[in-house]
Amino acid sequence: MSEQEEDLGDKAKRIFEEAGREARETAREFRKGAEETFADGENKRLLAGVLALFLGAFGVHKFVLGYTREGLVMLGVSLLLGPFTCGVAAYLVAVVGLIEGVIYLTKSDIDFYNTYVVGHKPWF
Repeated sequence: MSEQEEDLGDKAKRIFEEAGREARETAREFRKGAEETFADGENKRLLAGVLALFLGAFGVHKFVLGYTREGLVMLGVSLLLGPFTCGVAAYLVAVVGLIEGVIYLTKSDIDFYNTYVVGHKPWF
């Protein structure tokens, strides 16, 4: 082998080592970002699920997830229509909250994150 071929080989080896270091650093950054994201989704999942079970008739869990319009609908139906329907409307909204709470708590972290945080699915 000539000296020029050895220099090219060393240069290629250096480039591949540098690319490997950059790839490892990028993978570390991605893992760190994913852990932070899914950790936040876990907290919202538990909080929204428990609130839906206990305060589902008032739509509090919708506000936690950032669904203001849906939360106002649940709150309005419970407080405004509840007295006019002898509590039947509030009872139905509470059942919806109970169902949503069970769904939130039984979904995996990734499914919950993809469905309600990324996908913005407001109902069920």
